[in-house]
Amino acid sequence: MAGGDRPELKAIVEGALFAAGAPLTLEQFQSLFGEEERPERGDLASALAELAEDHVGRGVEIVQVAGGYRVQVRASVAPWVARLWDEKPARYSRALLETLALIAYRQPITRGEIEDIRGVAVTTQIVKTLIEREWIRVVGHRDVPGRPALYATTRRFLDYFGLRSLNELPPLSEIRDPEFLGDELDLMQPDGPPHES
Repeated sequence: MAGGDRPELKAIVEGALFAAGAPLTLEQFQSLFGEEERPERGDLASALAELAEDHVGRGVEIVQVAGGYRVQVRASVAPWVARLWDEKPARYSRALLETLALIAYRQPITRGEIEDIRGVAVTTQIVKTLIEREWIRVVGHRDVPGRPALYATTRRFLDYFGLRSLNELPPLSEIRDPEFLGDELDLMQPDGPPHES
């Protein structure tokens, strides 16, 4: 691994995490190196684990999400850091959040099935907002008359909510508690203007 004047692997990985605009996979870290100096996946995983340990108790943390590894502001300091952004966090309606939750827990699911469960229509704007945010996508069509689209969540959904997989979603019993979401949920939108539902 040692190669001339090259910085320590951990320093390269840390720099890449800070420079990247999205989570990085181990393969993406490997692609930063020439073939003769490419680190093993195990070495990269060790460097990432060391970095995570180095950041314990600091304002940022290294976390693994579905899309790979990223640096993020620690939740305990987020209320102060959020004041740096002029944009107000988007406010999503209960209808949009219920729709997103049904897709996350029952995927793949059609719009009609969501409407049957919720007992009210799902507006085109709700589906459009979720697709624009890249939190859901069409994964096929139900083999019934009209061939309605089947919706499922995306890797971006997992990354945005800090999840490695759908298995990390809270149990449904917690979500059924009316205090879990409140009337509306503020969600930071770092990459564009707020979308209203």
